[in-house]
Amino acid sequence: MLNNIGLPGLLLIAVVVLVLFGRGKISSLMGEVGKGITSFKKGINEGEEDIKNASDDTAELSDDAAAVTEIKTDKDKV
Repeated sequence: MLNNIGLPGLLLIAVVVLVLFGRGKISSLMGEVGKGITSFKKGINEGEEDIKNASDDTAELSDDAAAVTEIKTDKDKV
């Protein structure tokens, strides 16, 4: 259905939206959309950092567990 719109159809839709809502309303709406996209990207980056930190913590814990196991086996030998 949307395959037949083309450039003239999109321009007509843009003009109709501009006439209905006005330049100021569309400008403020696009500003809000930009803020939403920015906060979404920030959330994605924070989530990736949390995942990386969690995997680093897990690696440290497994290293600590290996050290504890090594200490226990050393005590068993004595």
